[in-house]
Amino acid sequence: MLIFEFLFWISVTAILHTYVIYPFFLKIFSSKKKMNKIIFYRKDNLPVVSVLLSVFNEEEVIENKIISVFKTNYPKSKLEFIIGSDNSTDKTDEIIKNFKKKFKNLYFFTYKKRQGKGNIINQLIDKSVGDILILTDANVMFDENTIFNLIKHFKNKEIGLVDTQMINKNFKKEGISLQEKSYISREVKIKNMESKLWGTMMGPFGGCYAIRRYLYSKIPENYLVDDFYINMKVFEKGRKAINELNAKVYEDVSNNLKDEFHRKIRISTGNFQNLFTFWRLLFPIYSAISFSFLSHKVLRWLGSFFILIIYFSNIFLYSNHILYKISFYLLNILFFLPLIDFILKKVNIHISILRFITHFLFMNLALFIGFFKFLKGVKNNVWQPTKRNQ
Repeated sequence: MLIFEFLFWISVTAILHTYVIYPFFLKIFSSKKKMNKIIFYRKDNLPVVSVLLSVFNEEEVIENKIISVFKTNYPKSKLEFIIGSDNSTDKTDEIIKNFKKKFKNLYFFTYKKRQGKGNIINQLIDKSVGDILILTDANVMFDENTIFNLIKHFKNKEIGLVDTQMINKNFKKEGISLQEKSYISREVKIKNMESKLWGTMMGPFGGCYAIRRYLYSKIPENYLVDDFYINMKVFEKGRKAINELNAKVYEDVSNNLKDEFHRKIRISTGNFQNLFTFWRLLFPIYSAISFSFLSHKVLRWLGSFFILIIYFSNIFLYSNHILYKISFYLLNILFFLPLIDFILKKVNIHISILRFITHFLFMNLALFIGFFKFLKGVKNNVWQPTKRNQ
C-alpha cells in the first residue's frame, strides 16, 4: 500500500503546486520587484515595426482589425501591416483590398491553397522589414497605445519577447465566459509575476505579442501552439520574455463549452508537442526557466493524469484510513457535479461554482484527449476558427 500512498500524495502535491503553491510563491517574491525600466520613450528613435496577420474567412472582424491597427499612435513611418489570406472564401480578401487604397502601409498577399497560420506567418516574415514583429489575430483589437507599450521594452537588449494583456468582452451567465475570464485573468497575473522575477513568462497570449526579428524561429510543419514554441525558442537563445499589462488588446471571450472544449483539445495536443520539443529546458532543475516551465506548464499539462492517479490509488487506500474514505466520496461527488450543472443549465439555473468545476474538469479532459492525439501524430495544423462576434 505504500506505493499507492506515495502516488496519491505526490499527485495531490503536484496539483496543489501548479494551482496554489507556485502562484503564492510568485506573489510573495515578486511583490517588491519592478518591471523592466530600460525602455524607449516616445521622443526616441523608435524601431520599425511589422504587424503580421494570417486570416481565413474573417469578414466579420477584419475591417475593425485594420482600423484598430492604423488608429494606434505609433509613428506611421515606422509601421507596416502585412496580411496573408489563407485561401479565404468569403469577403475577407475584398475588404482588405479596399483598405489597401486607404493605407499605403498595408500590404496584402493571397494564398490559393490552405496552409495554416504558421506557414502563412513564416512566409510573411520574409516580406517584412521591421526590426520588431507583432504577431496578431484578426479578432484581437488594439487601442491607441498597444503598439508603443509593446515596443518600448525592446530598448533592453536582454528582452526578446513582450506579451500583451487581453481584455475580455461580452460575458454571459449561461455559458463559460466568466470561467474563461477568470482563468485568463489568473494566467495574466502569473505571467506578469514571472516577468518581474526572472523574465521567464511562460507563453504569450497568442492573439498579440511582439518579438525581435532576429529571434524569430520559423514554425515547424504541423505545429499547433506556435506562440509557445516561439516563446521557448527565445529562452533557448538566451533572451527574456515578459508581459506588459499596459499593452492592452480586446477580444470576445469564449462562451460555448463545446467549442472551447474542442479548441482546448487542439491546444493540449500542441502543448505536448512543445513538451516533447523543449523538455531539455527542464534542466538544470535549479534554473528559473526550469522552475517556471515545470511549475506553470508541465505539471498543469499532466493534471488529468494526476487526477486519475489520485482516484485509482484512492480505491486501493479506501480501507486504510478514514481520510481516504472521505476523499473517495468527495472525488465521486466532484465528478458528478458537471452532470448536475448540465441539468440545471437546461432549466436556466446557473450556479457559478458548479460552472467553475465543470470548466476545470472539462479542460483536464481536453488535456487527456490531447495527449493521445499527440501520440497518434499531428497530420496538419489547418483549423476552422471559432465563430466571431461582430
